[in-house]
Amino acid sequence: MAATGFGAAPPTTPLVRSWRTAFLTLRDETLTISPRNSTAQMLDTLIFSHSDTLVSAAVELPSHEVLSDILFMMELVAATSSDEEECTHIYTQTSRLIHDICRRVSFNLNFSSFSSVLNCFGKMLNLFLRKVAISEEIIGICSTTTIIPAIECLQAIRCITLSHRRWLQSEDTILVKFLLDVIVCSHGVSCWMPRSICKEKSTGINMRFSTERSSSELQTVAFEMLSEAISRAGSSFPVDIWRSILEVFRKTMDVLALKTPVVEDSVMSRFYESFLCCLHLILVDPKCSVSDHVSVFVAVLRMFLIYGLSGRTPGACLLVDHEEKELNNMDPKASREQLNKSDHSTYRPPHLRKRDCLNVKHNRARHSQCMSDNESSACNVTSSDSEFSDGDGSAKESGIGLNSRVRVAAITCIQDLCQADSKSLSMQWSLLLPTSDVLQPRMHDATLMTCLLFDPCLKARMASASTLVALLDGLSSIFLQVAEYKESNKFGSFMALSSSLGKILLELHRGLLYLIEHEAHSKLLALLFKIIKLVILSTPYSRMPPNLLPIVVTSIRTRVEEGFWLKSDRNSLLAAAIGCLTLALSTSPSSAQLRKMLYDEVSTGSIETEKKSGVLSTLFEYSMQWSCPTICLEALQIYLLQALKAVSHNYPNIVAACWEQVSAVVYGFLSNVCLEAPSRQSSEHVGSPTPFINEKVLITAIKVLDEGLRAVSGFQGTEDLSDDKLMGIPFASDCIRMKKVSSAPSYELECKDDVIVNFEACELGIQQWCEAVEKHMPLILCHSSAMVRAASITCFAGMTSSVFICFTKEKQDFILSSLVHAAVHDNVPSVRSAACRAIGIISCFPQVSQSAEVLDKFINAVEINTRDALISVKSNAVRALGYISRILKFSTSKFQNTLVDYHDRMTDSYLSSENLMVCQQYCISDSLQDFNRLARIVQAFISCINTGNVKVQWNVCHALGNLFLNETLRLQDMDWSPVVFGILLQLLRDSSNFKIRIQAAAALAVPVSVPDYGLSFSEIVQSVEHVMENIDEDQISGPSNFKYRVSLQKQLTLTMLHILRFTSSTNDQQLKDFLVKKASILEGWFKGLCSSGEGMLDVQDKYIADRKRVMISSAIQSLIEVYKEKQQDAIAQKFEELKNNV
Repeated sequence: MAATGFGAAPPTTPLVRSWRTAFLTLRDETLTISPRNSTAQMLDTLIFSHSDTLVSAAVELPSHEVLSDILFMMELVAATSSDEEECTHIYTQTSRLIHDICRRVSFNLNFSSFSSVLNCFGKMLNLFLRKVAISEEIIGICSTTTIIPAIECLQAIRCITLSHRRWLQSEDTILVKFLLDVIVCSHGVSCWMPRSICKEKSTGINMRFSTERSSSELQTVAFEMLSEAISRAGSSFPVDIWRSILEVFRKTMDVLALKTPVVEDSVMSRFYESFLCCLHLILVDPKCSVSDHVSVFVAVLRMFLIYGLSGRTPGACLLVDHEEKELNNMDPKASREQLNKSDHSTYRPPHLRKRDCLNVKHNRARHSQCMSDNESSACNVTSSDSEFSDGDGSAKESGIGLNSRVRVAAITCIQDLCQADSKSLSMQWSLLLPTSDVLQPRMHDATLMTCLLFDPCLKARMASASTLVALLDGLSSIFLQVAEYKESNKFGSFMALSSSLGKILLELHRGLLYLIEHEAHSKLLALLFKIIKLVILSTPYSRMPPNLLPIVVTSIRTRVEEGFWLKSDRNSLLAAAIGCLTLALSTSPSSAQLRKMLYDEVSTGSIETEKKSGVLSTLFEYSMQWSCPTICLEALQIYLLQALKAVSHNYPNIVAACWEQVSAVVYGFLSNVCLEAPSRQSSEHVGSPTPFINEKVLITAIKVLDEGLRAVSGFQGTEDLSDDKLMGIPFASDCIRMKKVSSAPSYELECKDDVIVNFEACELGIQQWCEAVEKHMPLILCHSSAMVRAASITCFAGMTSSVFICFTKEKQDFILSSLVHAAVHDNVPSVRSAACRAIGIISCFPQVSQSAEVLDKFINAVEINTRDALISVKSNAVRALGYISRILKFSTSKFQNTLVDYHDRMTDSYLSSENLMVCQQYCISDSLQDFNRLARIVQAFISCINTGNVKVQWNVCHALGNLFLNETLRLQDMDWSPVVFGILLQLLRDSSNFKIRIQAAAALAVPVSVPDYGLSFSEIVQSVEHVMENIDEDQISGPSNFKYRVSLQKQLTLTMLHILRFTSSTNDQQLKDFLVKKASILEGWFKGLCSSGEGMLDVQDKYIADRKRVMISSAIQSLIEVYKEKQQDAIAQKFEELKNNV
């Protein structure tokens, strides 16, 4: 052998020489002007007859040389013009050769080469699929000799794409278009090839693939390749490509919908799995709208919810007693076990067989370790992707695992649809969720609950549970608020959406509560708790069967009492269960049946006895175990406390009967956090206790104390004084938006047992407040955490006057000094804000407002905070000043007039008695102090209005309304009154926030006479009329203002009628001329007010309706007098007619 020098080319092997000889000869033959043989013969002789040798040689050749020769051969094949039989033979041999070579050699194709490859394979596939269609028309079956080469073509392309390392977006785009064309063309194959025929037809063909061939396999490969392309570059596809993909899937769905029932075998299972997995990749991140396809997708996906289960004969159906709403003894778990027994026993790995033997003796223990891990779903889930991946598993078991993957893929696609377009999917709920007999395994009418209850595969049940979470989350809670349950015996008739949703919610409750009671698998049970939480949040229980909410509470409490076996999951599952109880107890409006159930538990004394059987007993039992190592989860502690808070808020009468337990629970948390309590609270000298309990838990415990104290006091706190008065005023009562505040329960009394006299509640509240001030407050007012201090201060805002007056002098001083000290000396804004809020409430108590010393301290503390930079602090400070300004009359002794009026009357008194003179001097001093206080308050209001913050401005308007309610104040004698009225008018005219304008208009309607308005009366009338006239032209700055437009119109109506009543009492001729000028506008406004029935027809309360008529008549009468005075008889006559019509 001759030696080769350095850098010489390696010697060629016989295999390499055979490759090069074959392709060089092929090139030479094709260049001959008149070739001796046809293209098919040349390819057969030179290439296909040596395919095995050429495949082996390709590994030893440079990849670019192999690629060049393959591309040449493919161009030659594509250009051939032989008959169909020869073309079929050439295409088949070409695709097989390329497939085998691509499995061994990797190529670097450019865009041009890749496009040529696809064009050539596209021509091959068109011929194959056309022959398949013709063969079907003739003999009614698929042609094996053509469908198999078509599949091999796709396999060859797949090998090329897998070897291609660098992908361009343009290459992925043409590949996706190619695959979509293949899928659409394959729809022409109208029936799937039976497996037996496929085997028979393929026995005579030399095949390198499975003998199980059908047209479904062609689409299986196509969808797998499409999935790879989407995973690789789907995010970069243009929108038109995404639309094309969705259209092709829609067409495929249409074909599947026509072929019911679905075929259940291994070949079809692989096709369905590839199709659904590809659909998942599309729906998980769609780049265009899918709303037009949702209905079709859901109808087809629903067919796969029971895929592979239709051949099984279910056991006895689970029947539901519709009259008693009780469940049958036969449970879904037993039904699933019976389903499995009817088939071959499921394969058990050796390591689980031994465990099964050990657990035979403990088969009655429902929460055993083995059952939690392996048997709760009547199927065995291994760690691999296939549930039956062991080598000694039977073929049938492998088929079962494949079928289960199809079901899981279909359920996952439904979840993707929900996340992609929940609004469109909500219209398909009646297909996906049960409307009746949820506990019956009706496989012909499968829903997601059918999978959750009866599917033997745990993965399918988990997927179904996750899909239900996605389905019920988000906007569905709003969508379900229209639901209502109506019992109906008519079947097949039209059902309203509200009734359909009501039935769905009822069946969801039945199925979920049954599963919660019987399920043992911890992960699935956690998902069940999450689903029932969403169901509770979305269900309008006031329009559902009355006993539904008590059943929810009882079922969950029973599950909590039974416990959870696995220690690792016990705390998390217990927290989830208690969280569900909390939501059920927090449901608004509260349930009369649930209230009765709680009342029965309290009245029977079961809370205090050893035999505790009730939801309150359960909550107190676990709450008192706060120091137990098994009850140390923060979320669990918070849920337990929130549940007690919910009971206090929605069922306050119950708390009064079990206050001892509530107090003990709260004290247990507080006493073990605060080891020592310093005597004074300040940011510099706060205590530094060792916190055993998380700060969030401690704050929640304080909120339980706060809500409990409010409940036992009958919720008689003074959170909003002005609304109480406005509720009885015509028009104002229409525009007041009922606020859901923490100091007011949100339920309607429905039975006599719930009506407890407020005097009794207040008397009971006195005892509980005394206990709280002595026992609980000293532990938390001095806490190192600012959030804890703020929460403790907030408790005082719920106190009532009747409670405060019963305290000893020491307790009153303790409360007042604590509030002042927190407002002045605490460095944390949230604490000062809470203190200002409480000061505003407590300052309204008569025993507090009569003390000048206390008022001075309160005013000083609050005024300091009006200058704070933080909005929340400034807002509460301004509101507190408004409350204080309203009650200054309590500190002016017997002198109710201004200082000047007082001097006019005191001369005789001064001469008559020296002692009386001394008394009067004290009164003068008191009056001066009050006016000084008032001046400081008004100055604070004026300075705060310039901040521009919406919340502060609203509170300033609210505070000024309280100031005007002070009956001892003569506004006409105040130098600042024009400034204050000017501020209100400016806000009414120019503010972009409708809530501020409403409050400004309400404040302008408070003064009760023309002198109270002073020199500003004319400007107020003209400004309000101008705003009223142009209200429809106001620009709405944001969506939040839409809901306040009507309220603003009604409040302006009230203010306008109020001030028009006084127009005849003024001597301002300019104002009267203005009213004459606006007579036609006012006439039209009054006509609209009367004819629309706004003030009379829509009001059920006759007293309010009569008050509205009186206000309208009084305003018209005042205008009549003005017009008569201005000698406008014609106008006056028109208004006389208006008055008569009222």
